Amino acid sequence: MDSRDWIRGGLRAVLGGLIAIPLAALNLPLFVLSVATLVLGVVPFLGMVLFPLVTLLVRAHADLARRLAARSGVPIARPYRPLPESGRVGPWRYYRWILTDPATWRDFAWLVPGAVIGIALGALILAVPLYGLEGVLLVPLWIWLGTGWYGYGAIWPFDTVGDAFLSLPQGVLILAIGVAGAPHLRRFDALFARLLLGPTRNAELRLRVSQLTVTRADTVDAQAAELRRIERDLHDGAQVRLVSLGMTIGLAEEMVESDPAGARKLLAEARETSTAALADLRHLVRGIHPPVLAERGLDGAVRALALALPIPITVETALPGRLDTPVESAAYFAVAEALANTTRHSYATSARVDLRHSGTLLIMQVSDDGLGGADPAGGSGLRGIERRLAAFDGTMSLSSPPGGPTVVTMELPCASFSPKTTPSSGTG
Repeated sequence: MDSRDWIRGGLRAVLGGLIAIPLAALNLPLFVLSVATLVLGVVPFLGMVLFPLVTLLVRAHADLARRLAARSGVPIARPYRPLPESGRVGPWRYYRWILTDPATWRDFAWLVPGAVIGIALGALILAVPLYGLEGVLLVPLWIWLGTGWYGYGAIWPFDTVGDAFLSLPQGVLILAIGVAGAPHLRRFDALFARLLLGPTRNAELRLRVSQLTVTRADTVDAQAAELRRIERDLHDGAQVRLVSLGMTIGLAEEMVESDPAGARKLLAEARETSTAALADLRHLVRGIHPPVLAERGLDGAVRALALALPIPITVETALPGRLDTPVESAAYFAVAEALANTTRHSYATSARVDLRHSGTLLIMQVSDDGLGGADPAGGSGLRGIERRLAAFDGTMSLSSPPGGPTVVTMELPCASFSPKTTPSSGTG
């Protein structure tokens, strides 16, 4: 890690500790409110109204803790059960939904220890760098105040300039230790928060089932749309040409004796029609599974795609070999859709594709120097990429500020590769 990154990371952690102290202190009044509303639950209708309101406050506060943990490199998923969708959710059903959710009680159990640990670690994160900073600033401060007794942190008294200068190296060392240790203390706080604020194993399984249900529905819809597209292309393209071909050959058969020249002309037309029908079928097959993808793999297919586009595209790959065919196809069409969006909407003058394998993930990144401002909600292209990747538990993230650049990062779980058969790096 670069020294500037080390310093920036440490200062961000110190700032995070400063923010964490008041946030952790809020745990205690929220705990008192939660206990009070539980006690008032014996009063008809009063607890049914107050407890859900306080629980929503606790959940919003826990979400802030989760976001702080994510900034410390410890992502924490929201563990709450989804709200029942069937029928109208009345007050009693809503109250029961919150009351029976295990995550509600895990949030409640986190409030007091989270406050203690958050305040203690936050104070330590601030105290050590401030103590070191005091040692660094003591010399000019001591000189400015004039001669007399002064103490470094009320522990090290001195009354001469020589003694004062000894505080400088000690202050630098303590400041460096405080800045270096702050990210680790913030991470420890985040790891503790994850013990109670993260989903349990059962909650993870429920979330996974819910995600798979949505993914399966999206995949079925996408497959149905693809079948309709293929049917439409066959009906409007190759089928029409083949019907015309049959009629032309039939007319040529009738004219072969009475008008040989006309029959030859019709046969020439039939040959042209058959060529066009074959081209339609080849185009349709390329839309289902491009031959270049089967022959040269993802690397070669993406390079061929880049050469066919109207703007210069740099392709860099670091793949250990061939992927499984379904994953390879999904990756190719995801990259193709991202590049299509680049050429249609971004007004870019150049683009770049990076393909690499990291552990168990295939990571694909498509970037351009266009105008930016891309929005998944603004069209079907990026949503189509998300649906295609979701079928394989893949994800897509987008960075596209106004003015650019736009960076689309796609990840596909991919642990196994077949033996390497194509080149793995270079520029196209």
